[in-house]
Amino acid sequence: MYRGTYTAIVTPFRDGQVDKPALERLVEDQIAGGVDGLVPVGTTGESPTLSVEEHLQVIEWTVRFARGRVKVMGGTGANSTREAIELTEKAADLGVDASLQVAPYYNRPTQEGLFQHYRAIAQATSLPIYLYNVPGRSGVEIGVETTRRLAEACPTILGIKEAGGSADRVTQLRAACGPRFQIISGDDVLTVPFMALGAVGVISVASNVVPSEVVRLVNAAADGNFSQARDRHYRLLPLFRALFLESNPAPAKAALAMLGRMDGELRLPLVPITSPTHEALRLALAGLGLLS
Repeated sequence: MYRGTYTAIVTPFRDGQVDKPALERLVEDQIAGGVDGLVPVGTTGESPTLSVEEHLQVIEWTVRFARGRVKVMGGTGANSTREAIELTEKAADLGVDASLQVAPYYNRPTQEGLFQHYRAIAQATSLPIYLYNVPGRSGVEIGVETTRRLAEACPTILGIKEAGGSADRVTQLRAACGPRFQIISGDDVLTVPFMALGAVGVISVASNVVPSEVVRLVNAAADGNFSQARDRHYRLLPLFRALFLESNPAPAKAALAMLGRMDGELRLPLVPITSPTHEALRLALAGLGLLS
């Protein structure tokens, strides 16, 4: 099963191309920091701006660089069911351990459409699948009842990355789907409250920057040491907030650039962060002892 800290890794660019050496360094930093897994080409990986060839190349490189030391959950969702199936089948051939499937965006399917979409993907692949509920970006919520139906109908749908921002929804999902179905926080700032209600970890943006710090927070919560987890939450809170002052992953890339780990290059329509966000990030990193 998939639990603990999974990093939704950024996709480094240099001169308009995917920066392979920087990606390898990022993977090594994550593994050294103790993360349990990597999630390439999700939202944080700027997947909407990658070509299909680049999308699969980043997955292939991530699997190769990880060398089986951590699990790789490839972002292979799409708003076309056929495209999602094709990406998932190709990612399986490249050696990913699981697939993260974002809710189909823009076309706003009904709940029955969502059910049929995910069931078709599950029937087309033997890969473990995690749903990704992020209504703020996709424009549609995977309903609790729809999630329950999918968990019951599709044995390979193991859980959900929950980024709907509601602790109450976590309680509803846990009650509807039972303990076998895994809920993973999709929001760093909600990791501790979600884990207190039964989530098993986080797919994190912040762990790009401070992997070992996020791992310690998640491990404390997983061990039931919520006093320590709370302390770690408040220690990291300025960074959690600064990383979402502007559209993800622009702040995360800026933070990594400040630390000298990669170029902060983005692809349009994302643009470099503003001066106030840069200062907030600088102060957050300095507060963690990462910058003077």
